[in-house]
Amino acid sequence: MENLRFKPEQVSLAMKIRELGTVDYLVTWQAMKEFTAHRTEYTPDEIWLLQHSPVYTQGIAGRPEHLLYQNDIPVIQTDRGGQITFHGPGQLITYLLLDLRRLKLNVRELVRKMERAVIDLLQEYHVHAEGRVDAPGVYVSNAKIASLGLKIKNGCCYHGIALNVDMDLTPFSAINPCGYAGLRVTQTKNLGIDDEMEVLGLKMIKKLQLKLAEGSNI
Repeated sequence: MENLRFKPEQVSLAMKIRELGTVDYLVTWQAMKEFTAHRTEYTPDEIWLLQHSPVYTQGIAGRPEHLLYQNDIPVIQTDRGGQITFHGPGQLITYLLLDLRRLKLNVRELVRKMERAVIDLLQEYHVHAEGRVDAPGVYVSNAKIASLGLKIKNGCCYHGIALNVDMDLTPFSAINPCGYAGLRVTQTKNLGIDDEMEVLGLKMIKKLQLKLAEGSNI
């Protein structure tokens, strides 16, 4: 299988930030698993920014009935938590490869910080968003704008956040997004946010780094 190859200029020094463009889901998933399997207590944490070609991903406990009908988009059984969601061009994917022990965070704390980073990002554009205790993710007027999913292994995590920016939302109609029948989805473009993917990606990194620097607060 093809491996992700990173250019030196894609890496910053403290927490490594990698901007990968549009990458195949299976290739990226394998790269995250390999990174996590081989990291040590001294390995710097990383954030990967990217987009995926069209794909449905089904969480480890995902139920097949949440795929309402088949189309030409592949469905991949993955190892994150949660049910089914859609990834495609125009969606900002932010993968977090973190050592939770070093950050002194548990999974619940990390999820809240991820949600808060997205909420704070949207607040910059005067868009009110919120998280839900019973359904992880970020919502604007009861429509989901960002989904979250994580895999924890040996005290470290991978997977992360999918923020809808400027994409074809039609494929969401073939699923119960994240396992919720009738759940509406939205995106930043539909909320009057004109900034492009690159700008939103940089702001997302900043918000996440600020939240992670706060450490445990729950």
